[in-house]
Amino acid sequence: MSTAKRIVITGATGVIGRKLFAALTDRGYQTIIFSRSPEKARATLPGAAEYIQWSADESGPWAAAIDGAHAVIHLAGAPIAEGILGQRWTPSVKAAIRNSRVIGTRGIVSAIGTAQSRPQALLCASGVGYYGFCDDTPLGEDAAPGDDFLAQVCVDWEAEAARAEGLGVRVARIRTGLMLDPEAGVLPQIMMPFKIFTGGPVLPGSQYYSWIHPADLIGIYMLALEDERASGPINAVAPTPQTNRDFASTLGRVMGTPSWLPVPGFSLRAILGEMADLVVYGQRALPKRAQALGYTFRYPQLEAALRDLLST
Repeated sequence: MSTAKRIVITGATGVIGRKLFAALTDRGYQTIIFSRSPEKARATLPGAAEYIQWSADESGPWAAAIDGAHAVIHLAGAPIAEGILGQRWTPSVKAAIRNSRVIGTRGIVSAIGTAQSRPQALLCASGVGYYGFCDDTPLGEDAAPGDDFLAQVCVDWEAEAARAEGLGVRVARIRTGLMLDPEAGVLPQIMMPFKIFTGGPVLPGSQYYSWIHPADLIGIYMLALEDERASGPINAVAPTPQTNRDFASTLGRVMGTPSWLPVPGFSLRAILGEMADLVVYGQRALPKRAQALGYTFRYPQLEAALRDLLST
């Protein structure tokens, strides 16, 4: 039997999960993928030790696979901003966003509670949306939560994960900002108007974007997995959040296109409804906990991060 440490991971076929799976494999961990479609996961991510049918429920046969695992990394959740230019937050979409996170995490923690040999750590995804929509106030991990929809989802989501602490499990809640990936997530949608020379800030332009390069996001996850001091909330953001105006200017410079055409916030709200708040407002989150743990960012500055990601 392999002596490699077993890591259970949900959401492995997502944009973050795929990168994290590669890092875990490179580091010599034995991965157990929980997926709604194990065959798709096997085809997308070959090389895992097991592919197990999973759903975001409070219980299921999958729970037995958590017994004896070294750690659980829980990333799964319905997309929040995929297709942001074409999908509104209808009541059913909002219910899926919330339930996939809150109920799914409740089930993972319940399975940890029934395991004879419990994992040493639970790493649960969350987001800087926890802080709500703020002005330019710097936000460390001790900042209070907001009261909008996404903030309350994060509060309830993290509360479910924190229950594992009562089971003797170290819990790290990774509050991720805007991950810059040119192939998936929000960045390709931000880039679209720049490609046709109509790029510019979303007004008012003073709202902050807390961003992070994928290499640093995976680095923080690996730190949280391997450093026993890592627990509680951890902001997974670069140390230099940018205003929307500066973000647009830097993106235009890197892409070699203009960045002068502003987008009124009210026009986005007319198209997107409540979801427009994701780009009209923001948070100035700072990675205080990661830096206190000694994490050194590979890409602390936005321009270098974008040039690395968009170089051909």
